[in-house]
Amino acid sequence: MQMTSYEQGVPCWVDLMVPDTAKAAAFYGTLFGWHVPPGSPDFGGYANADLGGRLVAGVMPKMAPDMPTVWSSYIAVDDARATLERAVQEGATVIAPATDVGSMGTMAVFADPQGAVIGIWQAGDHIGAQAIAEPGTLRWNELAARDFDAAKAFYPKVFGWEAGAFGDGVQYVMWNVGGRPVAGMMPMPDAVPAEVPSYWLVYFEVTDCDQAAATVTALGGQVVLPPQDAPGVGRLSMVQDDQGAAFAVIAMEPSDDPNGGPA
Repeated sequence: MQMTSYEQGVPCWVDLMVPDTAKAAAFYGTLFGWHVPPGSPDFGGYANADLGGRLVAGVMPKMAPDMPTVWSSYIAVDDARATLERAVQEGATVIAPATDVGSMGTMAVFADPQGAVIGIWQAGDHIGAQAIAEPGTLRWNELAARDFDAAKAFYPKVFGWEAGAFGDGVQYVMWNVGGRPVAGMMPMPDAVPAEVPSYWLVYFEVTDCDQAAATVTALGGQVVLPPQDAPGVGRLSMVQDDQGAAFAVIAMEPSDDPNGGPA
């Protein structure tokens, strides 16, 4: 799906921080067909990955060894500074203050009160991903929350999200903007060690989940959650790349809504 702009509160970008960006370019180039050029020294080596000439994600080198190897999600906002101020008022911790990135836009990063890190992006020349919801691109962003009810109260105050239910008897929140699902939230899985804080997980769409998981393994990554069916949604798997960054892949069931999420 081609994108030219994003509404307030809609996930618009993801980026990867890794020790070796050339290695990441090879991994995701094979897995998703991305082209990842060398990053600009003017922006700390940050590179914009593209798929068929459309920007889909960012890749950047770690600035210090103790920084995490991680995929990060960014939410489109109309005013990054005002949004960050609201987040702090609601108990968030600033990771990166609101900063103008040349003419491209304004970014900030914070951790919610349970430690889940999320970025915000106020678009300038760079709107975020130019393609989503098709194979090789961002499909969904999902929060695994330690305190489900606290997170359910926090995010609507910061982004204006509406909390909707998913199915009957399922503890899952669909975060809605204007009645349309844009992200999700689930309770932290029991298998996750107690010291791991809440976290946001990035889903990328693929045509064949099993094949994508096998490719991850062949490229030196690992499968954390084997491919499994999510009724009414698709087939998904949680994986790690060859440098340890976690993400998920999902093959969607046919849908009339190209912006629908995987859960």
